[in-house]
Amino acid sequence: MNKTIFILFFFFAFLACKKTEPQAFQTKSEYVKPEQFRIDSIEINDSVRINDFLSVQYTSKLLVFPDIKDKVLLDSIYFQNKDFTDFSKQGLQSSLEKEKNTYFNSVKDSSKEWLSDINRKQTWNSNSSMNVKSNTNDFLQIQYIFSSYEGGAHDNYGFSERVFDLKNKKKLALKDITTMPEARLEALLKRNIDILPSGTTDSQGSVKNSDMLLVDVIPATENFYFDDKNLYFHYSPYEIAAFAAGDLVIPVSWEDLKTTLTPQFRERMKNFQ
Repeated sequence: MNKTIFILFFFFAFLACKKTEPQAFQTKSEYVKPEQFRIDSIEINDSVRINDFLSVQYTSKLLVFPDIKDKVLLDSIYFQNKDFTDFSKQGLQSSLEKEKNTYFNSVKDSSKEWLSDINRKQTWNSNSSMNVKSNTNDFLQIQYIFSSYEGGAHDNYGFSERVFDLKNKKKLALKDITTMPEARLEALLKRNIDILPSGTTDSQGSVKNSDMLLVDVIPATENFYFDDKNLYFHYSPYEIAAFAAGDLVIPVSWEDLKTTLTPQFRERMKNFQ
């Protein structure tokens, strides 16, 4: 399959969610009252048969936010869909259908080169979804899940965590939360690597996350989310550890970050303290 074309549709190519940290939050009345903040969604689940051996499935779920009007913010929310311009429910549905058809056609066109190599029945797939993790203090946290299978030993999957500052109409960056020096934050991540187990086991029992690391230094990724206890850094397979480790989530407590929190963030999150 033409992988370059495939990547146009998904920022990552990956399999299924392994960890979630659901929380209950609310929004601020300056924009929309919590009970009035509307979240809708659209979904597509379709497949096409290429030949007697190969079928291709496409699934996608997009959230729809009727109360968000700022185009720059919406562009950031739908960052994985670069060609989307109409963010109404009807517009997103139409764009997603077009994206699906373009994907199917790209598989059909590229399959002419390698179709004869497939001699057993299999289904390739491309999947993506958006889910709200929380919505409080005008911070809307969305998790994006991407997955695919195009032959080979296993599926691929990954995550993108994004926090959107509805008050300032932008994607929240790590520098908006903490001024902690990079080296110090990396040390905390290395120290906390085994707090949340991956669930990986072998003949000897549970395997520590730290035993499967592929890096000496764990970078402070912008792939983060938070709740009232911790700031969580989420790493997809192969990002810092072997595929067998799956996706890893490393927490850093607010207590560890307390003296480095920016005044603006501290004020917004004062109900956590």
